[in-house]
Amino acid sequence: MKLALFLVALATVYCSKDHAPPKVQVYTSSPGKYGRENILLCHVSGFHPPDINIQVMKNGEEFPDSRQTDLAFIKNWKFHLNKRVAFTPLRGEDYSCRVTHGLDRKEYAWEPDM
Repeated sequence: MKLALFLVALATVYCSKDHAPPKVQVYTSSPGKYGRENILLCHVSGFHPPDINIQVMKNGEEFPDSRQTDLAFIKNWKFHLNKRVAFTPLRGEDYSCRVTHGLDRKEYAWEPDM
């Protein structure tokens, strides 16, 4: 019963708010240097509805051990999430964040600080 009420409330919010695409930032917790252990972060914010999937990628393949925060929202029912993974960037490899929001899918590349 609680699940049904939650789904009705979520559907109400989903239908009552305008579609807002996510703002995406891809960065590291420390300056991004090749060969140094770091944490790759994908911060996704300002989106509605909450129908979203975030993948942290290395050379087009999803990191298997990435971790995601719980879905949270701010005023006007705009949502935000973070996904992160420990990694050691190597020259010649591509790191990115793939975000699927509804039917829209985009990939955002990480740029090292060099």
